[in-house]
Amino acid sequence: MIRQAKGRTPRRPPKKPSNTQKDPVGVYCRVRPLGVEDEECCIEVISSSTIQLHAPEGFKTNRNGEYKETQYSFKKVFGVSISQMELFEYVAKPLVDDLINGRNGLLFTYGVTGSGKTFTMTGSPGQGGLLPRSLDMIFNSIGPYQAKRYVFKTDDKNGMEVQNEVDALLERQKRENVSFPKSSSSRQRLDPEIADMIKSEEAYKTDGVDEDSSYSVFVSYIEIYNNYIYDLLEENQDDAIKPKWNGGGTPVRQNTEFIAPQSKTLREDQNHTMYVSGCVEVEVKSAEEAFQVFWRGQKKRKVANTRLNRESSRSHSVFIVKLAQAPLDADGDNILQDRNQVTVSQLCLVDLAGSERTGRTGAEGTRIREAGNINQSLLNLRTCIEILRENQMCGTNRMVPYRDSKVTHLFKNYFDGEGKVRMVVCVNPKADDYEETLLVMRFAEMTQEVEVARPVDRPICGFTPGRRHRNQAFKEELSRKLDERGGPIDKDVPLVINHLVQSLPPLPSSELTDPHDDITLPRLIEALQNRHRIRQMMIDEYNNAANRMKSMLQDLDNNQISKDDLIHEQNGKLVDKDKIIQNNKTEIERLEKKNRMQEHKIDILQKTTKIYEDDKRSMKYELETREQRLQRELTDKKRMEQRMHGVVTDTQHKWAKECDRRVNAMQLEMQNKLWVKDEKLKQLKAIVTESKTPGRPDPPPRQTQPQRPSREERLPAKRSASPSPVPTATPVRPLHRRSRSAGGEKWVDHKPSSSLDLGTVLQPVIPNSIQVSAPSEKALSKCDRYVLTHQEIASDGEIQTKLIKGEVIKTRGGGQAVQFTDIETLRQELTTVPRRKRKSSEGEPAIGDGTDGAWTDVETRCSVAMEMRAGSNMGPGFEHHGITKRRKP
Repeated sequence: MIRQAKGRTPRRPPKKPSNTQKDPVGVYCRVRPLGVEDEECCIEVISSSTIQLHAPEGFKTNRNGEYKETQYSFKKVFGVSISQMELFEYVAKPLVDDLINGRNGLLFTYGVTGSGKTFTMTGSPGQGGLLPRSLDMIFNSIGPYQAKRYVFKTDDKNGMEVQNEVDALLERQKRENVSFPKSSSSRQRLDPEIADMIKSEEAYKTDGVDEDSSYSVFVSYIEIYNNYIYDLLEENQDDAIKPKWNGGGTPVRQNTEFIAPQSKTLREDQNHTMYVSGCVEVEVKSAEEAFQVFWRGQKKRKVANTRLNRESSRSHSVFIVKLAQAPLDADGDNILQDRNQVTVSQLCLVDLAGSERTGRTGAEGTRIREAGNINQSLLNLRTCIEILRENQMCGTNRMVPYRDSKVTHLFKNYFDGEGKVRMVVCVNPKADDYEETLLVMRFAEMTQEVEVARPVDRPICGFTPGRRHRNQAFKEELSRKLDERGGPIDKDVPLVINHLVQSLPPLPSSELTDPHDDITLPRLIEALQNRHRIRQMMIDEYNNAANRMKSMLQDLDNNQISKDDLIHEQNGKLVDKDKIIQNNKTEIERLEKKNRMQEHKIDILQKTTKIYEDDKRSMKYELETREQRLQRELTDKKRMEQRMHGVVTDTQHKWAKECDRRVNAMQLEMQNKLWVKDEKLKQLKAIVTESKTPGRPDPPPRQTQPQRPSREERLPAKRSASPSPVPTATPVRPLHRRSRSAGGEKWVDHKPSSSLDLGTVLQPVIPNSIQVSAPSEKALSKCDRYVLTHQEIASDGEIQTKLIKGEVIKTRGGGQAVQFTDIETLRQELTTVPRRKRKSSEGEPAIGDGTDGAWTDVETRCSVAMEMRAGSNMGPGFEHHGITKRRKP
């Protein structure tokens, strides 16, 4: 047998409401008072429908460097001074009116964690929230018209059945006497945490309740935790924990493992309405009893202590109030036993868990998973609202992802047109919640742009209105007439019978003493006949009165029928008028919607214009700033050109003078050189002349390598006015070259331990220095300059010393850095190295004391030089002895 392939179930098209009228989602905003008075506030209530958000100190600014301020508009904004009663009057009272008139409603609170959502929904003793006030208003309105307990009975498919009085009485006796003791609704037995939630002077009542119907209230309470649905009113959820069993029917590990609470499932009934399957629905008869049931489930709700809230809700709670109502029969005495005539309306009061950031709450482990599921469900709600808004405003037909979250899936019927939707946005004005409050405000402002179809009114029953009142009036009048005439009353039938018997003539004595007594029996027969005649007269009188009453009732019925016909005719006219009014309202709504669209476009254009104007002002300001800067730069450039022109002119004059001075110095130097040569020649001439003089001793033998004269010997003779054959040498203190390190700064003299002390004149001496073999941070922090002495072997085999100099710079991190700026090289030659050039006087005998004669080469002749530097104070006549340059070997 081949099994047929299972096909996919086609998607059921959504149920379209017959009413084309739509209402926007009502969004209200409530601002919570600050916990600390001197705490920074970032929210300001501007008007009854607008609030403004200020960026707190230290928050990121916009591109113009100014703090950004944003405004958001809602249907109504409630400040910190608003009372719970005023909030209920604006927000929840219309939903309760619709509930009693057979229409559904959804009210949920939304906001950041710690913003006051639970207080708004539940309240506190003496300050009841929206939920207890809604329950109080419901029972204040339908109290006299409630049906007896168990007359209405719920089934397992989100439906409602009607039982007769006998079945209801049997079930009532069974439950109250066996398993469910009767709960008292007195305030003395209430939990002290919920006692006196509402004051008597703050009670509300709905006007226009249908008196010809009987009502019954059922409540249920669920929570959505980690995207699972749990029943908070289920008795065995926390009380009776079931052990886990294995396949053999024995407990696993001696009943140490237990089954987790079973999650409920969402189902769809025959009217395409979503409901929680298997959820406990409790029938309540008073506001106190209903709130007691709510508080019993509230204690089982998942809460946890976080850094932002001591009792933070970790789940979304949904309290469902279901109102069943059915019309009375034609007599106005009993409930009509017709299931199709039962109207069920429900009001869902939802306390959403607050969005939070795990970084601020300090969540770990389970708390992180809970926060992730909460944020994900709120994100799915936001996505559904965005797609609904896009479909309505842009005409698209995108599928709304209701099934991605249990919250959106449960309430999809409300957004599809099954009831009104209201949202209370709770905000905390403290600066720490500013970023998350911005996201909440944007979502709330977008939500009120979504329109929901207006629910259709329930059909009107065809019975005559006011029948309950007439039935009660008839019973009261009948009882009064019977009381006046001594007639029977249902509860006093034996007493009436006794009174009727006593009103008849008394019976004579019926004791027979003689069998031939012919007087007693005829007398008794006559008395009985008399009593029968009186009874017959009373029956006739009663029948006549009944007939008169019947005729009067028929006349009343005829009059009522005529009046009903007139009313029906007038209702027909009213229906025609209503159609005209409805058409006019449709046209008005179309024009209003078009007007809103135009206003929305105008608003967008105004915002765009404002943005362009701001950009224009900023660009104009920037252009003016750049023009001023350019003008300033041009002025600075002209001033700089004039200054540079003056500097160039001064420099030209300076260099012209310097050139003249240098030319004169060079001429003087050349003249000095010529004079020195002349002096040398004169000395040479004198020596030659003296050598030809008789009696002079022979010159000493020629040395293979002449000895270099000492410094005193190499000093040339002082210039005199007239040449002298043997000049007298005047010692002049030579100008030694000083190191550039001899300044006013404090130096770090870094000399490695391997440095050699050459003991020459060219060794640098730094008096104001700290000598170290390895640099340290402590030494660098005390000095301004740094010098490193480095020695190496040059290409000619001599030791070459390099002085690497730099400046000590402080870094941002508090340390020191060295920036090298100069390298000074010092080289040395040994005196034993032979000269490459031959002495001009080599081989000739020394003349005189040997000061001159032997050293007449270029080095000796050029040992006297002039020091002329640019900017020096030394004149051309200042003379000093230079140091002989060392030759390479």
